[in-house]
Amino acid sequence: MKDSLKQYFPLYTSSPDLAYFDTGASALKPQVVIDKIREYYSSYGVNIHRGLYEASDRATTEHDNAREIVATFINAEPEEIVFIYGTTHGLNMLATSLGQELKKGDNIVLTAWEHHANLIPWQQIAKNTGAELRFVDIDDDYQLDIEDAKKKIDSNTKIVSFGHVSNTLGSLAPAKELIALAKQVQAITIIDAAQSIVHLKTDVKKLDVDFLVFSGHKLYGPTGIGVLYGKKEKLAQLSPVMFGGDMILDVSYDSAEWNDVPYRFESGTPNIAGAIGLGAAVKFIESIGLQHIQERETKLTSYLINQLSSLPNVQIIGSSNPSKHHGVISIHIPGIHTHDIAEILNRHNVAIRVGSHCAMPLMKKLGLPGGTARFSVGMYNDEKDVDTAMTSLKEAIDIFK
Repeated sequence: MKDSLKQYFPLYTSSPDLAYFDTGASALKPQVVIDKIREYYSSYGVNIHRGLYEASDRATTEHDNAREIVATFINAEPEEIVFIYGTTHGLNMLATSLGQELKKGDNIVLTAWEHHANLIPWQQIAKNTGAELRFVDIDDDYQLDIEDAKKKIDSNTKIVSFGHVSNTLGSLAPAKELIALAKQVQAITIIDAAQSIVHLKTDVKKLDVDFLVFSGHKLYGPTGIGVLYGKKEKLAQLSPVMFGGDMILDVSYDSAEWNDVPYRFESGTPNIAGAIGLGAAVKFIESIGLQHIQERETKLTSYLINQLSSLPNVQIIGSSNPSKHHGVISIHIPGIHTHDIAEILNRHNVAIRVGSHCAMPLMKKLGLPGGTARFSVGMYNDEKDVDTAMTSLKEAIDIFK
């Protein structure tokens, strides 16, 4: 990997020896994103809409452009893009709104690998409505069991919501099959694309999903910004759950009329800089080429798994097939606490994440209450990063053996 992409990320200027394997938590930010955000705050950092002056017009135009950039990126229409604060925010919005229609006897189908953000909101809805929560299991290769999904999704299923890529296993959900099963019973479909959006080409029309949610900060963009995609007709049927600001058309003392989609879901002053920065991040990804990024990451993932497999006592928590890992590789070393692994790696400037990764039920199911040590890759990683990490892991194994 001689064509290093580290040059685009200023963090490597101050930390040139950093081996950053925590993209699954947050991706590093390229200079163009930082510059775009700085430009907003320094050149036209005012509010959007209704400001009849030049700076406000520019802010509105840039914000609208960002919506169009994101829409094109996932093959949606601009009016199908709702700017939110992150995946957790979007999933809570959907659960709160859609949950109003649920009742006892209905069921909600999730998967065994859900992030807490796509579990706890539905737990609360189930508790309040009497609806049943069901979970599609994983098979011996750590993939979702589609045969189990066929049993769990039935005529009483109202919502099927699943993580597109497991943030712990790296496994890819069979999205089209799950969505097809849901459509047979007229269930609403939701994809948590927080982990997949940065690694895989996402086409909402081909997926035919009703709603899809992701965060900007995992997509080389700013924190505090995310996207809720919804088919226009589905968004039109969705009730707002936050009120005030530009989400209204008309208000009287005893009633209010909502704005058009998507604005009815964007109450209050939005994260203008965040949206503009996200647009810059998407353009940056497109300038590098998503296919090129995928090829780099696939090659690096294979190299990383091969190196991990050569170390004594290292257990890969996930498929043994590198092609079934999408940006995420978790490991367990019996007898060594994950925090100790991270501490040794940190001494060598290797950054990983350890613990449950907000997937405690899955960790308990796998018999790993202490969680895993997780390597998650980005476009900037290279084989030198892997080699540094392997040297550090060998040291940890030697210390604690």
